[in-house]
Amino acid sequence: HIKALEKLNKEGKGLFIYNLATGTGYSVLDIINTFEKVNNVKVNYKIVERRPGDIAECYADASKAEKMLGWKAEKSLEEMCRDAWNFVK
Repeated sequence: HIKALEKLNKEGKGLFIYNLATGTGYSVLDIINTFEKVNNVKVNYKIVERRPGDIAECYADASKAEKMLGWKAEKSLEEMCRDAWNFVK
């Protein structure tokens, strides 16, 4: 957010769109398994058929944020899952 505000202050008005992702794709099951492991909790879930309209895969390219804002995600999936749980607790 700070990098985005700095850009607005520097360049003025405008619409700037950036993907603030890690650039690494994770499945929902990857996230559930990691969340359970790092937080030592059980997540109740059920694997079901894909809903109509759900996409099979989706990847984000975060290189524009790094190039234009000088920002790059630094946290691992493990850290993000741990921080999210600690925030909720």
